[in-house]
Amino acid sequence: MNPLENLQKLKLRLPEVSTPGGNYVSVNIRANIAYVAIQFPILNEEYLYQGRLGDELRTEDGYHAMELCTLNVLAQINSKVGFNRLVGLNHIDIYFQASKNWDESPKVANGASDLFVKILEEKGTHSRAIFGVQSLPRNFSVGLTASFTITES
Repeated sequence: MNPLENLQKLKLRLPEVSTPGGNYVSVNIRANIAYVAIQFPILNEEYLYQGRLGDELRTEDGYHAMELCTLNVLAQINSKVGFNRLVGLNHIDIYFQASKNWDESPKVANGASDLFVKILEEKGTHSRAIFGVQSLPRNFSVGLTASFTITES
């Protein structure tokens, strides 16, 4: 598994690492688990995919927003931990805001799940939970947290 080569094959690049918007760290390591704080669809400090799924945004937009969140999670891991220390992705939590009658969250969540597997291969398999929320910061449509098992430094 070489995530950087897989990114290149997919014609993707890791975004610039964003800084936390409050009193927390973007990656918190406890023992051999790295927890990545919520990542939003931000590309090099530009806020994208804002609004509610089913209103301002389509399901396909949500899928692409989750792909961008995934790239931000991977940028954090690469920067703070290093891909060479990854044992594997454990679990992801997906948050979304949507209109009352919109019900396609698994399709949006697949934006993250599909990309993790394409980039990390077998180390990208994971469990997941999906949460519909009333609102997200900056009116983002989606957000993503993740935990990884890592080797000792």
